[in-house]
Amino acid sequence: MRIANVQRRACFVVPEGFVDINVASEGRFSSEVREVVADMASLRAWYDTLGLLDPDDDELAALETDERLGCVVDGPRQVFAIGLNYRAHAAEMGLANPTLPMVFTKFPSCLAGQHAEVPVVSATTDWEAELVVVIGTGGRDVPLNSALDVVAGFAVGQDVSERTLQMSGSPAQFSLGKSWKNFGPIGPWITTLEHLTDVHDLGITCAINGTTHQDSRTSDMVFSVAEVVSYLSSVVELFPGDVIFTGSPFGVGQGLHPQQFLQPGDEIVTSIESLGTLRNYAVAPGGRAGEI
Repeated sequence: MRIANVQRRACFVVPEGFVDINVASEGRFSSEVREVVADMASLRAWYDTLGLLDPDDDELAALETDERLGCVVDGPRQVFAIGLNYRAHAAEMGLANPTLPMVFTKFPSCLAGQHAEVPVVSATTDWEAELVVVIGTGGRDVPLNSALDVVAGFAVGQDVSERTLQMSGSPAQFSLGKSWKNFGPIGPWITTLEHLTDVHDLGITCAINGTTHQDSRTSDMVFSVAEVVSYLSSVVELFPGDVIFTGSPFGVGQGLHPQQFLQPGDEIVTSIESLGTLRNYAVAPGGRAGEI
């Protein structure tokens, strides 16, 4: 299944467009993605009775342009993010691989969707392509060998980062520096595990104005999706609809020589194999054209 948030309503993605889950089920399932993913087993069983066709690649690419697509989950209770979770990215930052997942948050008010405008709030506003996990059933103390069972699906994300604020103070302001308006686009939809050959070996890229800066695979992760989910659940309870930004690969603007950051007018294209493409646009604060 692929589940999209279309004008704040949970929908299946089909070749012709989108099927409203609440309407098609005559109220059996909610219109909210966060509630729909809480019972993926029942949703899957019902979905299988509908005989819906799976879109091919060309049909999916066409649907990604729909302006109604929003952040894949409205109002998640918790947003987690994992830092330095790709070996080559840690190396480009001049840092060792972490021995435990480095956890921070992006505050939920920063989340956005397909086509969202990203404000360039300073001269050090950076891009970071990320695989995003959407929690399904959730829970506490999830064993490593069943961690993927509590996941509803996966999406493409951008962990946009304002590096000056992020690194200010001691300790640094990671969460605040990554939480300006629209600094957390997630899209185009949630893709369930059966569509993926191996979630731990997916191609992930980010291009700015057609130039690819990030080109890696999720196999470069220090901590796998299963390890991250199990680790988080050992401390906190995971709830349906929670999202996890699982880390960024090599090639962020801060790591380039010379460094390069977003400018108003830039097109940010983030793609993950089998999950689709997220397109966002850098703008001056307030959506104004021109310089910062």
